[in-house]
Parts: sequence; C-alpha cells; structure tokens
Amino acid sequence: MPTKRKGALTSEDDEDYRSKRDRNNQAVKRSRVKSKQRTEQTQAKVSELRIKNQVLEEKIKSLTKDLQFLKDLFLSQAHTKEMLTNPELRRLLADDDEAEDVVASTSKS
Repeated sequence: MPTKRKGALTSEDDEDYRSKRDRNNQAVKRSRVKSKQRTEQTQAKVSELRIKNQVLEEKIKSLTKDLQFLKDLFLSQAHTKEMLTNPELRRLLADDDEAEDVVASTSKS
C-alpha cells in the first residue's frame, strides 16, 4: 500500500480516495447483508429442527406405549410356563428392557 504523501492533496487524490471509500462502504454493506441472511437462515433451521425433534420425541413416546401394550398383551396370552421359560423369549424381553432404558436416558438429555 502506498504511503501517504505529505502536503496538499490534489483533486485526483481526493477522487481516488473517495472512490475507494465508496467501494469499501458498499462491500461492507453487502457483507453485513449476507451475514444477516446467514444468521436468519440459521435461526430458521434451528426452529425447524426443534419442531422436528419434538415430533420425533412424541413418536418415541407413542411407540414406547404401543410396545408396552403389545408386550403386556403377549405376556397375558402366554399361559404356559414352558412359553415363559423359553430362553429366546427371555432374551427378547431383556433386549426390549435395555432398549427402553436407552430411549429413556436419551430423551432426558
């Protein structure tokens, strides 16, 4: 960048300086507008994602209730002791309890 000359400024120097200042001012305005647009877009996306998250949380609650209902229904139909002692059945029920614990811990966060 050239050093400033001491002494009287010519009208050409004034015009160059004014032109540079005007271009810079316009660039700053454009930059601020873009920054404001990005901020508004980010805020809109955050709001959208919060709503989507709420919908998904409600879906998790609903599906968890449905699962519990079906599990209770299944267990009420399992009259024989043999069915209740089946190792595969016990594993599935244990897996279900673990999944509920994971869902409960993530929804609290």
